[in-house]
Amino acid sequence: MRLYDTYTRGLVELPAPPGPVRMYFCGPTVYARAHIGNARPFVVGMWLRSWLRATGYDATLVHNITDINDKIYDAAPGASAELAARASEWYLQDTGDLGIGMPDHLPKATESVPQIVRFIEELVESGHAYAVEGDVYFRVARFPDYGRLSGQKPGEVEQGEEPNPLKEDARDFALWKANKPATEDTWWESPWGRGRPGWHIECSAMAEEIYGPAFEIHGGGLDLVFPHHENEVAQSRALGHPFAQIWTHNGMLRFTGEKMSKSTGNVATIREAVDEWGRETALVFFMTASWRKPIDYSEQTMAQAAARKETLRNAFTLPASEHDERGWASFAAALGDDFDTPAALAILHEWASSGQLELLERGLEIFGLGSLAAREEAPADVVELAERRQRARTERNFDESDRLRDELARAGWQMRDLPDGYDLVRA
Repeated sequence: MRLYDTYTRGLVELPAPPGPVRMYFCGPTVYARAHIGNARPFVVGMWLRSWLRATGYDATLVHNITDINDKIYDAAPGASAELAARASEWYLQDTGDLGIGMPDHLPKATESVPQIVRFIEELVESGHAYAVEGDVYFRVARFPDYGRLSGQKPGEVEQGEEPNPLKEDARDFALWKANKPATEDTWWESPWGRGRPGWHIECSAMAEEIYGPAFEIHGGGLDLVFPHHENEVAQSRALGHPFAQIWTHNGMLRFTGEKMSKSTGNVATIREAVDEWGRETALVFFMTASWRKPIDYSEQTMAQAAARKETLRNAFTLPASEHDERGWASFAAALGDDFDTPAALAILHEWASSGQLELLERGLEIFGLGSLAAREEAPADVVELAERRQRARTERNFDESDRLRDELARAGWQMRDLPDGYDLVRA
C-alpha cells in the first residue's frame, strides 16, 4: 500500500504486512461541540486502521485530545478545566456515535505534562531551546530543515505565533508558557516556574510516549501543516528522533450553501449531522471525496449521500448473484493506491447493481457500514397492512391496494411486489 506524503511530496510505500504501522492523528482542541469537519481526520484514521488490519497489518491508531490551549482559556475564563473535560466527553460521544470504533489510545495533554516537561528539558540541555522569564522557546535557527514540511524557504518562513521582544528570533515558538494568573486558571510546576505547555510540544511528547522516537504515519487536517506539524518535526528531529515516516494531511471540509456559512457561524456539529442524517449517511458522505481533497458539506451533498446509502442498502433486498471473488482485487487496488475511497465507493455500487452481495457486505464493513446489509424486521402492524394489500391485489381491488400502499409509506415502509409474494423494506 502507498500513501501520499506531504514531507516528500510523493507517494510512499508502507512496509510489507504485518508492518507494524503505527499512526498518530491529531485530535481536537476541546472548547466547544466539534463541527462535522473535525470528524474527518478521526474517520480517515479509523478507516485506514480498519483497512490495514483487514490486509494483514499490525496497525494501531493514537488520536490525542488537546485540553490545554489558549482557545480553552478564552472560552471559559476561570473554568477552563471544567469546559475541557465536558467538551472531551462530547467529542468522544459524538465520534463514538459514528459507529466505527475508537482509537487504540486517546492521550490528553493534561495527563502528559511530566513527559512534556522532560522533553523540553532535553531540548534546553541540547541548546535547541532557551528560557526567558518563565517562557521556553525553540531555537528555529538551530534546525536547518525548518520549513521543509510546509514547503517554505528558510528566509520566507512565517513569523512565530507568540510575539515577545525577548525572543532571539521572531520565528521561535513556545514550548512552555509562564502562567498568566489573570486569564489562565490552570498551571503546572516546572524547572522554569509555574506555567503550562505550548501546543506543539504536546503532540511530540504524546506520540513519542506511546510509540517511541520513530513511527510510520502522522496525520491531521491540512490546516495543521504549518505551524503545528512543522514545529513537531523540528522539536523531535532536533533531538535526533526520526519521528514520523509519512505525513498525511486530509483536505478541509467546506460549509456551502446559504444555510451553512463560516462567516455567519452557522455550521453543523458532528452531533447535529448525525442526528439529522444518520451515521451511515455521514460515513458515505466522507467516502465521496479523496481524503486529500476538500469536501463540501451542504443539504444537497448530504441528500446525495443519503440516496447512495439507500441504493447500497436496497441491494440486500434483491437476490444475490453467484459469488465472484475476483472482484475483490479491484477494491483492494483502489484502497491500496493512496486509499482512494471514491473509487472504492464506485466499486461498492457496481457490486450492488450486479448482486455481488458477499463482496458488498465485506467492503461495507471496512467503512463501518456493515449495518446496511442487515434486514430490519417489519413490526406486526406493518405486516398486517401488507397482508391486507396483498389480498386486495389478489381480489383486483386496486383502489384499496393503492390506499394501503400509501398507508405503508406513511409508516416508513415500502412493499415490493414479487412473483411469489412480497417483500417489506424500510422506505
